[in-house]
Amino acid sequence: MKLKTFFKRFVLMAMSGVTTQAGAVSLPAIIGNHMVLQRNAEVTIWGWGHTGEEVTVTGSWDNKPVKTKVNGLAQWSVKLQTSGVTQPQTVTVKGYNTIVLEDVLLGEVWLCSGQSNMEWSANAGIDNAQKHVAEANYPSIRFFQVPRRTADAPQLDLPGQWVVCTPQTMQHFSAVGYFFGREIHQNLKTPVGLINSSWGGTPAEVWLSAGAMAANPVLAEAAAKRKEVEWGPVQTAKAYNAMIAPLIPFRLAGALWYQGESNVDAPEVYAQMLPALIQDWRSAWKQDFPFYYVQIAPYKYGGAEEWPRLAEAQLKTLRVPHTGMAVIHDVGNVDDIHPRNKLDVGKRLAALALNKTYGKKDVVSSGPIYRSMKVQGNKTRLYFDHADQGLVVKGKELTYFEIAGEDQQFVPATAKIDGNTVVVSAKEVKKPVAVRFGWSNSANPNLFNKAGLPASAFRTDSWPRK
Repeated sequence: MKLKTFFKRFVLMAMSGVTTQAGAVSLPAIIGNHMVLQRNAEVTIWGWGHTGEEVTVTGSWDNKPVKTKVNGLAQWSVKLQTSGVTQPQTVTVKGYNTIVLEDVLLGEVWLCSGQSNMEWSANAGIDNAQKHVAEANYPSIRFFQVPRRTADAPQLDLPGQWVVCTPQTMQHFSAVGYFFGREIHQNLKTPVGLINSSWGGTPAEVWLSAGAMAANPVLAEAAAKRKEVEWGPVQTAKAYNAMIAPLIPFRLAGALWYQGESNVDAPEVYAQMLPALIQDWRSAWKQDFPFYYVQIAPYKYGGAEEWPRLAEAQLKTLRVPHTGMAVIHDVGNVDDIHPRNKLDVGKRLAALALNKTYGKKDVVSSGPIYRSMKVQGNKTRLYFDHADQGLVVKGKELTYFEIAGEDQQFVPATAKIDGNTVVVSAKEVKKPVAVRFGWSNSANPNLFNKAGLPASAFRTDSWPRK
Protein backbone atom coordinates (compact mmCIF):
# COMPACT_ATOMS: atom_id res chain seq x y z
CA MET A 1 0.00 0.00 0.00
CA LYS A 2 2.83 2.36 0.86
CA LEU A 3 4.40 1.72 -2.55
CA LYS A 4 1.11 2.45 -4.32
CA THR A 5 0.69 5.69 -2.35
CA PHE A 6 4.21 6.83 -3.24
CA PHE A 7 3.62 6.08 -6.92
CA LYS A 8 0.35 8.06 -6.95
CA ARG A 9 2.08 11.05 -5.34
CA PHE A 10 4.90 10.88 -7.90
CA VAL A 11 2.42 10.89 -10.82
CA LEU A 12 0.51 13.84 -9.32
CA MET A 13 3.74 15.79 -8.83
CA ALA A 14 4.74 15.17 -12.44
CA MET A 15 1.30 16.23 -13.72
CA SER A 16 1.43 19.45 -11.69
CA GLY A 17 4.79 20.48 -13.14
CA VAL A 18 6.91 19.54 -10.13
CA THR A 19 9.98 17.44 -10.85
CA THR A 20 12.53 15.68 -8.72
CA GLN A 21 14.97 15.32 -11.64
CA ALA A 22 17.90 17.61 -12.38
CA GLY A 23 18.78 18.88 -15.83
CA ALA A 24 15.44 20.49 -16.67
CA VAL A 25 16.97 23.62 -18.20
CA SER A 26 19.05 23.14 -21.35
CA LEU A 27 20.73 25.37 -23.94
CA PRO A 28 21.40 25.25 -27.68
CA ALA A 29 24.94 24.37 -28.74
CA ILE A 30 25.68 27.93 -29.90
CA ILE A 31 25.35 29.07 -26.26
CA GLY A 32 28.14 27.42 -24.34
CA ASN A 33 31.53 27.59 -22.68
CA HIS A 34 34.17 29.73 -24.45
CA MET A 35 31.56 31.57 -26.54
CA VAL A 36 31.76 35.21 -27.52
CA LEU A 37 28.69 37.36 -26.95
CA GLN A 38 28.32 40.59 -28.88
CA ARG A 39 29.69 43.38 -26.72
CA ASN A 40 27.75 46.54 -25.77
CA ALA A 41 24.54 45.07 -27.14
CA GLU A 42 21.28 43.44 -26.16
CA VAL A 43 21.85 39.71 -26.63
CA THR A 44 19.39 36.85 -26.44
CA ILE A 45 19.97 33.77 -24.30
CA TRP A 46 17.47 30.98 -24.91
CA GLY A 47 16.80 27.34 -24.34
CA TRP A 48 14.35 24.73 -23.13
CA GLY A 49 12.92 23.55 -19.83
CA HIS A 50 9.84 22.26 -18.05
CA THR A 51 6.63 24.14 -18.75
CA GLY A 52 6.12 26.77 -16.08
CA GLU A 53 9.65 26.48 -14.75
CA GLU A 54 11.17 29.78 -13.61
CA VAL A 55 14.51 30.52 -15.27
CA THR A 56 17.02 33.13 -14.10
CA VAL A 57 19.97 34.19 -16.25
CA THR A 58 22.82 36.29 -14.86
CA GLY A 59 25.91 37.66 -16.59
CA SER A 60 28.90 38.23 -14.34
CA TRP A 61 29.77 41.55 -16.01
CA ASP A 62 26.89 43.28 -14.21
CA ASN A 63 25.41 40.53 -11.97
CA LYS A 64 21.89 41.63 -12.86
CA PRO A 65 19.57 38.60 -12.89
CA VAL A 66 16.91 38.43 -15.60
CA LYS A 67 13.94 36.12 -14.98
CA THR A 68 11.40 34.43 -17.20
CA LYS A 69 9.21 31.32 -17.28
CA VAL A 70 9.25 28.37 -19.64
CA ASN A 71 6.27 28.59 -21.99
CA GLY A 72 3.86 25.92 -23.14
CA LEU A 73 6.23 24.82 -25.89
CA ALA A 74 8.95 24.15 -23.31
CA GLN A 75 10.90 27.17 -24.58
CA TRP A 76 12.27 30.27 -22.86
CA SER A 77 14.41 33.28 -23.74
CA VAL A 78 15.76 36.37 -22.04
CA LYS A 79 17.65 39.43 -23.15
CA LEU A 80 20.85 40.58 -21.45
CA GLN A 81 22.65 43.88 -21.90
CA THR A 82 26.36 43.23 -22.36
CA SER A 83 29.24 45.59 -21.68
CA GLY A 84 32.66 46.15 -23.20
CA VAL A 85 34.78 44.34 -20.62
CA THR A 86 37.42 42.11 -22.19
CA GLN A 87 38.15 39.75 -19.29
CA PRO A 88 36.55 36.27 -19.29
CA GLN A 89 33.06 36.20 -17.78
CA THR A 90 30.45 33.65 -16.72
CA VAL A 91 26.79 33.28 -17.57
CA THR A 92 24.66 31.46 -15.02
CA VAL A 93 21.36 29.86 -16.05
CA LYS A 94 19.27 28.64 -13.14
CA GLY A 95 16.03 26.73 -13.23
CA TYR A 96 15.37 23.45 -11.45
CA ASN A 97 19.02 22.86 -12.26
CA THR A 98 21.90 25.32 -12.67
CA ILE A 99 24.23 25.73 -15.68
CA VAL A 100 27.32 27.91 -15.37
CA LEU A 101 28.94 28.85 -18.66
CA GLU A 102 32.65 29.50 -18.20
CA ASP A 103 35.24 31.55 -20.08
CA VAL A 104 32.67 33.70 -21.89
CA LEU A 105 34.04 36.73 -23.73
CA LEU A 106 32.30 39.92 -24.85
CA GLY A 107 33.44 41.06 -28.27
CA GLU A 108 32.60 41.14 -31.97
CA VAL A 109 30.67 38.17 -33.42
CA TRP A 110 30.69 37.47 -37.16
CA LEU A 111 28.94 34.76 -39.17
CA CYS A 112 31.02 33.33 -42.05
CA SER A 113 29.12 31.49 -44.76
CA GLY A 114 29.22 30.39 -48.38
CA GLN A 115 30.75 27.52 -50.30
CA SER A 116 34.20 25.95 -50.53
CA ASN A 117 36.33 29.09 -50.63
CA MET A 118 34.85 30.18 -47.30
CA GLU A 119 35.04 26.66 -45.93
CA TRP A 120 38.68 26.29 -47.06
CA SER A 121 41.09 25.78 -44.19
CA ALA A 122 44.84 25.97 -43.69
CA ASN A 123 44.78 22.20 -43.45
CA ALA A 124 43.27 22.04 -46.96
CA GLY A 125 46.19 24.09 -48.28
CA ILE A 126 46.82 27.84 -48.24
CA ASP A 127 49.84 30.01 -48.95
CA ASN A 128 52.35 29.96 -46.06
CA ALA A 129 50.14 27.54 -44.13
CA GLN A 130 52.85 26.30 -41.79
CA LYS A 131 53.74 29.83 -40.68
CA HIS A 132 50.14 30.94 -40.19
CA VAL A 133 49.19 27.83 -38.24
CA ALA A 134 52.18 28.14 -35.93
CA GLU A 135 51.32 31.77 -35.16
CA ALA A 136 47.62 31.13 -34.44
CA ASN A 137 47.73 31.55 -30.66
CA TYR A 138 44.92 34.00 -29.95
CA PRO A 139 43.03 33.17 -26.74
CA SER A 140 40.60 36.02 -27.41
CA ILE A 141 39.54 34.65 -30.81
CA ARG A 142 36.96 31.87 -30.64
CA PHE A 143 35.60 29.52 -33.32
CA PHE A 144 32.26 27.77 -33.73
CA GLN A 145 32.19 25.30 -36.62
CA VAL A 146 28.74 24.34 -37.91
CA PRO A 147 28.84 20.80 -39.33
CA ARG A 148 27.34 20.00 -42.70
CA ARG A 149 23.68 19.14 -42.23
CA THR A 150 20.42 19.35 -44.19
CA ALA A 151 16.83 19.52 -43.01
CA ASP A 152 13.37 19.80 -44.53
CA ALA A 153 12.21 22.38 -41.97
CA PRO A 154 13.96 24.97 -39.77
CA GLN A 155 15.74 23.30 -36.85
CA LEU A 156 16.06 24.56 -33.27
CA ASP A 157 19.56 23.26 -32.55
CA LEU A 158 22.67 21.85 -34.19
CA PRO A 159 25.85 20.04 -33.13
CA GLY A 160 28.97 22.04 -32.30
CA GLN A 161 30.92 23.84 -29.62
CA TRP A 162 32.96 26.99 -29.16
CA VAL A 163 36.73 26.49 -29.11
CA VAL A 164 39.67 28.79 -28.41
CA CYS A 165 41.89 29.77 -31.36
CA THR A 166 45.08 27.71 -31.21
CA PRO A 167 47.29 26.21 -33.93
CA GLN A 168 45.35 22.97 -33.43
CA THR A 169 41.91 24.54 -33.92
CA MET A 170 42.78 27.24 -36.46
CA GLN A 171 44.09 24.78 -39.07
CA HIS A 172 40.65 23.19 -39.43
CA PHE A 173 38.65 26.44 -39.45
CA SER A 174 37.82 28.78 -42.33
CA ALA A 175 41.10 30.46 -43.30
CA VAL A 176 39.29 33.53 -44.65
CA GLY A 177 37.28 33.76 -41.44
CA TYR A 178 40.39 33.42 -39.29
CA PHE A 179 42.37 36.09 -41.16
CA PHE A 180 39.38 38.42 -40.99
CA GLY A 181 38.99 37.83 -37.27
CA ARG A 182 42.67 38.30 -36.59
CA GLU A 183 42.61 41.71 -38.29
CA ILE A 184 39.57 42.80 -36.31
CA HIS A 185 41.08 41.56 -33.05
CA GLN A 186 44.43 43.24 -33.62
CA ASN A 187 42.93 46.55 -34.74
CA LEU A 188 40.16 46.87 -32.15
CA LYS A 189 41.92 45.08 -29.27
CA THR A 190 38.72 43.19 -28.58
CA PRO A 191 37.69 39.53 -28.49
CA VAL A 192 36.26 38.10 -31.72
CA GLY A 193 33.83 35.23 -32.19
CA LEU A 194 33.63 33.53 -35.60
CA ILE A 195 30.82 31.17 -36.62
CA ASN A 196 31.55 29.23 -39.81
CA SER A 197 28.52 27.78 -41.58
CA SER A 198 29.73 26.85 -45.08
CA TRP A 199 29.42 23.96 -47.52
CA GLY A 200 31.59 23.48 -50.61
CA GLY A 201 29.81 23.35 -53.94
CA THR A 202 26.47 24.67 -52.70
CA PRO A 203 24.45 27.16 -54.76
CA ALA A 204 22.95 30.18 -53.01
CA GLU A 205 19.49 28.62 -53.23
CA VAL A 206 20.17 26.25 -50.34
CA TRP A 207 21.03 29.15 -48.01
CA LEU A 208 17.72 31.01 -48.42
CA SER A 209 14.63 30.18 -46.40
CA ALA A 210 11.69 28.54 -48.14
CA GLY A 211 9.58 31.63 -47.52
CA ALA A 212 12.07 33.98 -49.14
CA MET A 213 12.35 31.76 -52.19
CA ALA A 214 8.59 31.36 -52.57
CA ALA A 215 8.17 35.14 -52.43
CA ASN A 216 10.19 35.59 -55.64
CA PRO A 217 8.85 33.65 -58.66
CA VAL A 218 12.05 34.20 -60.65
CA LEU A 219 14.18 32.66 -57.92
CA ALA A 220 11.72 29.86 -57.27
CA GLU A 221 11.63 28.91 -60.95
CA ALA A 222 15.42 28.89 -61.19
CA ALA A 223 15.74 26.83 -58.02
CA ALA A 224 13.30 24.24 -59.34
CA LYS A 225 15.57 23.65 -62.35
CA ARG A 226 18.57 22.71 -60.23
CA LYS A 227 19.80 19.17 -60.86
CA GLU A 228 21.00 16.91 -58.07
CA VAL A 229 24.76 16.64 -57.53
CA GLU A 230 26.86 14.22 -55.51
CA TRP A 231 28.71 16.70 -53.30
CA GLY A 232 25.89 18.57 -51.59
CA PRO A 233 22.31 19.85 -51.57
CA VAL A 234 20.79 22.00 -54.30
CA GLN A 235 17.22 22.25 -53.03
CA THR A 236 15.91 25.46 -51.53
CA ALA A 237 16.53 25.99 -47.80
CA LYS A 238 18.19 22.62 -47.17
CA ALA A 239 21.29 24.21 -45.63
CA TYR A 240 19.40 27.21 -44.23
CA ASN A 241 17.10 24.96 -42.21
CA ALA A 242 19.89 22.97 -40.59
CA MET A 243 22.87 25.34 -40.56
CA ILE A 244 21.48 28.90 -40.31
CA ALA A 245 18.07 28.72 -38.59
CA PRO A 246 19.44 27.17 -35.35
CA LEU A 247 21.82 30.14 -34.96
CA ILE A 248 18.97 32.64 -34.85
CA PRO A 249 18.73 34.90 -32.80
CA PHE A 250 22.37 34.73 -31.59
CA ARG A 251 23.42 38.39 -31.81
CA LEU A 252 25.86 39.21 -34.62
CA ALA A 253 28.07 42.14 -35.49
CA GLY A 254 27.65 41.15 -39.14
CA ALA A 255 27.93 38.45 -41.80
CA LEU A 256 30.65 37.50 -44.29
CA TRP A 257 29.79 35.71 -47.55
CA TYR A 258 32.12 33.98 -50.05
CA GLN A 259 30.02 32.16 -52.63
CA GLY A 260 28.96 32.32 -56.26
CA GLU A 261 31.01 29.74 -58.15
CA SER A 262 28.03 27.36 -58.15
CA ASN A 263 25.75 30.05 -59.58
CA VAL A 264 27.76 31.11 -62.64
CA ASP A 265 25.27 29.24 -64.83
CA ALA A 266 22.60 31.87 -64.06
CA PRO A 267 24.22 35.22 -63.20
CA GLU A 268 21.11 37.23 -64.01
CA VAL A 269 19.19 35.24 -61.41
CA TYR A 270 22.02 35.66 -58.91
CA ALA A 271 21.63 39.44 -59.25
CA GLN A 272 18.29 38.92 -57.47
CA MET A 273 19.36 35.94 -55.38
CA LEU A 274 22.10 37.59 -53.32
CA PRO A 275 20.06 40.66 -52.32
CA ALA A 276 17.18 38.34 -51.43
CA LEU A 277 19.47 36.27 -49.22
CA ILE A 278 20.74 39.36 -47.43
CA GLN A 279 17.21 40.57 -46.75
CA ASP A 280 16.13 37.08 -45.70
CA TRP A 281 18.84 36.75 -43.07
CA ARG A 282 18.37 40.27 -41.77
CA SER A 283 14.65 39.68 -41.42
CA ALA A 284 15.19 36.38 -39.62
CA TRP A 285 17.57 37.99 -37.11
CA LYS A 286 15.47 41.16 -36.92
CA GLN A 287 18.76 42.96 -37.26
CA ASP A 288 20.00 45.12 -40.13
CA PHE A 289 23.56 43.88 -39.74
CA PRO A 290 26.42 44.62 -42.17
CA PHE A 291 26.89 42.06 -44.93
CA TYR A 292 30.31 41.94 -46.59
CA TYR A 293 31.02 39.55 -49.42
CA VAL A 294 33.78 38.46 -51.77
CA GLN A 295 33.57 38.99 -55.51
CA ILE A 296 34.70 35.56 -56.68
CA ALA A 297 38.00 35.36 -58.57
CA PRO A 298 38.27 34.74 -62.34
CA TYR A 299 38.40 31.10 -63.38
CA LYS A 300 38.39 29.24 -66.69
CA TYR A 301 34.77 28.19 -66.77
CA GLY A 302 33.38 26.39 -69.81
CA GLY A 303 31.77 29.32 -71.60
CA ALA A 304 32.87 32.85 -72.45
CA GLU A 305 31.36 35.21 -69.89
CA GLU A 306 30.38 33.21 -66.79
CA TRP A 307 32.79 34.94 -64.43
CA PRO A 308 32.34 38.59 -65.52
CA ARG A 309 28.56 38.32 -65.49
CA LEU A 310 28.51 36.71 -62.04
CA ALA A 311 31.00 39.33 -60.86
CA GLU A 312 28.67 41.98 -62.28
CA ALA A 313 25.74 40.53 -60.32
CA GLN A 314 27.84 40.79 -57.18
CA LEU A 315 28.84 44.35 -58.09
CA LYS A 316 25.18 45.33 -58.43
CA THR A 317 24.49 44.01 -54.94
CA LEU A 318 26.40 47.00 -53.55
CA ARG A 319 23.13 48.87 -54.06
CA VAL A 320 21.81 47.05 -50.99
CA PRO A 321 22.41 49.22 -47.89
CA HIS A 322 25.15 48.26 -45.44
CA THR A 323 27.00 45.99 -47.82
CA GLY A 324 30.57 45.89 -49.09
CA MET A 325 32.49 43.83 -51.65
CA ALA A 326 36.07 42.59 -51.52
CA VAL A 327 37.61 42.37 -55.01
CA ILE A 328 40.24 39.62 -55.29
CA HIS A 329 41.00 38.97 -58.97
CA ASP A 330 44.64 39.95 -58.40
CA VAL A 331 45.11 37.20 -55.80
CA GLY A 332 43.11 34.57 -57.66
CA ASN A 333 44.19 31.77 -59.96
CA VAL A 334 42.39 31.23 -63.26
CA ASP A 335 43.55 27.60 -63.25
CA ASP A 336 42.35 26.85 -59.70
CA ILE A 337 38.84 27.60 -58.49
CA HIS A 338 40.26 27.58 -54.95
CA PRO A 339 42.91 30.34 -54.84
CA ARG A 340 45.35 29.64 -52.00
CA ASN A 341 45.93 33.26 -50.98
CA LYS A 342 43.30 33.48 -48.26
CA LEU A 343 45.23 36.07 -46.22
CA ASP A 344 44.48 38.99 -48.54
CA VAL A 345 40.85 37.93 -48.89
CA GLY A 346 40.38 38.00 -45.12
CA LYS A 347 42.24 41.30 -44.81
CA ARG A 348 40.10 42.95 -47.50
CA LEU A 349 36.90 41.83 -45.79
CA ALA A 350 38.33 43.18 -42.55
CA ALA A 351 39.10 46.52 -44.21
CA LEU A 352 35.41 46.82 -45.13
CA ALA A 353 34.37 46.13 -41.56
CA LEU A 354 36.98 48.39 -40.01
CA ASN A 355 36.00 51.30 -42.23
CA LYS A 356 32.25 50.88 -42.61
CA THR A 357 31.25 49.18 -39.36
CA TYR A 358 33.87 50.36 -36.89
CA GLY A 359 34.49 53.86 -38.24
CA LYS A 360 38.21 53.51 -39.03
CA LYS A 361 38.20 56.05 -41.85
CA ASP A 362 41.97 55.83 -42.26
CA VAL A 363 41.48 52.26 -43.52
CA VAL A 364 40.72 52.17 -47.26
CA SER A 365 37.78 49.83 -47.70
CA SER A 366 37.62 49.21 -51.44
CA GLY A 367 39.38 49.37 -54.74
CA PRO A 368 38.04 51.53 -57.59
CA ILE A 369 34.36 51.01 -58.45
CA TYR A 370 33.11 52.31 -61.80
CA ARG A 371 30.73 55.27 -61.42
CA SER A 372 30.15 56.96 -64.78
CA MET A 373 31.45 57.57 -68.30
CA LYS A 374 31.75 60.65 -70.50
CA VAL A 375 32.36 60.49 -74.26
CA GLN A 376 34.94 63.03 -75.41
CA GLY A 377 35.28 62.84 -79.20
CA ASN A 378 36.76 59.45 -80.07
CA LYS A 379 37.66 58.77 -76.43
CA THR A 380 35.80 57.96 -73.26
CA ARG A 381 36.64 59.13 -69.78
CA LEU A 382 35.77 56.80 -66.90
CA TYR A 383 35.07 58.00 -63.35
CA PHE A 384 35.40 55.87 -60.23
CA ASP A 385 34.48 55.77 -56.58
CA HIS A 386 37.25 54.96 -54.10
CA ALA A 387 39.81 56.71 -56.30
CA ASP A 388 40.08 60.11 -54.63
CA GLN A 389 43.81 59.72 -54.00
CA GLY A 390 44.41 58.65 -57.58
CA LEU A 391 44.79 55.49 -59.65
CA VAL A 392 47.82 53.36 -60.41
CA VAL A 393 48.78 50.65 -62.86
CA LYS A 394 50.73 47.59 -61.81
CA GLY A 395 52.85 47.03 -64.89
CA LYS A 396 53.75 49.09 -67.93
CA GLU A 397 50.24 49.77 -69.23
CA LEU A 398 46.61 49.12 -68.35
CA THR A 399 45.15 45.84 -69.56
CA TYR A 400 41.75 44.24 -70.21
CA PHE A 401 40.00 47.40 -71.42
CA GLU A 402 37.70 47.07 -74.45
CA ILE A 403 35.66 49.65 -76.32
CA ALA A 404 32.76 49.45 -78.78
CA GLY A 405 30.73 51.69 -81.05
CA GLU A 406 27.09 51.41 -82.04
CA ASP A 407 27.81 48.10 -83.79
CA GLN A 408 28.37 46.56 -80.34
CA GLN A 409 31.65 45.00 -81.48
CA PHE A 410 34.23 45.28 -78.73
CA VAL A 411 37.90 45.65 -79.57
CA PRO A 412 40.98 45.90 -77.33
CA ALA A 413 41.48 49.48 -76.18
CA THR A 414 44.31 51.70 -75.09
CA ALA A 415 43.71 53.00 -71.57
CA LYS A 416 45.64 55.68 -69.73
CA ILE A 417 45.31 57.00 -66.18
CA ASP A 418 44.58 60.72 -65.87
CA GLY A 419 44.46 61.61 -62.18
CA ASN A 420 41.55 59.70 -60.73
CA THR A 421 40.02 58.90 -64.13
CA VAL A 422 40.88 56.56 -67.01
CA VAL A 423 40.77 57.63 -70.67
CA VAL A 424 40.00 54.82 -73.13
CA SER A 425 40.22 54.76 -76.94
CA ALA A 426 40.87 52.54 -79.97
CA LYS A 427 41.71 53.50 -83.55
CA GLU A 428 38.96 51.25 -84.90
CA VAL A 429 36.21 53.01 -82.90
CA LYS A 430 35.58 56.60 -84.01
CA LYS A 431 32.37 57.07 -82.04
CA PRO A 432 32.62 55.11 -78.78
CA VAL A 433 29.46 53.99 -77.02
CA ALA A 434 30.53 51.48 -74.38
CA VAL A 435 33.54 50.24 -72.43
CA ARG A 436 34.22 46.95 -70.70
CA PHE A 437 36.94 46.17 -68.19
CA GLY A 438 38.14 42.75 -67.10
CA TRP A 439 35.35 41.11 -69.11
CA SER A 440 36.84 37.63 -69.39
CA ASN A 441 36.88 34.38 -67.42
CA SER A 442 40.68 34.54 -67.39
CA ALA A 443 41.03 38.28 -66.72
CA ASN A 444 43.84 39.56 -64.56
CA PRO A 445 43.58 43.34 -64.98
CA ASN A 446 45.99 45.73 -63.33
CA LEU A 447 44.08 48.89 -62.39
CA PHE A 448 44.38 49.75 -58.67
CA ASN A 449 43.94 52.70 -56.36
CA LYS A 450 46.90 54.04 -54.40
CA ALA A 451 45.96 51.87 -51.41
CA GLY A 452 46.84 48.86 -53.55
CA LEU A 453 43.29 47.56 -53.93
CA PRO A 454 42.14 46.35 -57.37
CA ALA A 455 39.31 47.76 -59.46
CA SER A 456 36.24 45.60 -59.97
CA ALA A 457 35.43 44.33 -63.44
CA PHE A 458 32.57 46.24 -65.05
CA ARG A 459 30.82 47.23 -68.25
CA THR A 460 29.06 50.46 -69.17
CA ASP A 461 26.57 48.76 -71.50
CA SER A 462 23.62 46.50 -70.82
CA TRP A 463 23.71 44.56 -74.07
CA PRO A 464 22.61 40.91 -73.97
CA ARG A 465 25.10 38.09 -74.25
CA LYS A 466 25.85 37.08 -77.83
